[in-house]
Amino acid sequence: MKQPLQVLGVEEKYDIKANLDGGGFTGQSQALRMGIARALVKLNAEDKKALKKEGFLTRDSRAVERKKPGQPKARRRFQFSKR
Repeated sequence: MKQPLQVLGVEEKYDIKANLDGGGFTGQSQALRMGIARALVKLNAEDKKALKKEGFLTRDSRAVERKKPGQPKARRRFQFSKR
């Protein structure tokens, strides 16, 4: 989560407190990392190039696949019975 601060070398300069809700451990940590990176860009626009190069300003576009009708889940099928 502190990677954007480490890249810019300003770990000791900022004190960050955040409340996260929803998602899992990895999703929350990546969301906080991107939030910190965006805040640093707002403070100093010259840092954007370094943070973008590391990929801290890019959102993970993956989303949950929708549930299909007639199936218990997105890809899971009901158990096949021959008789």
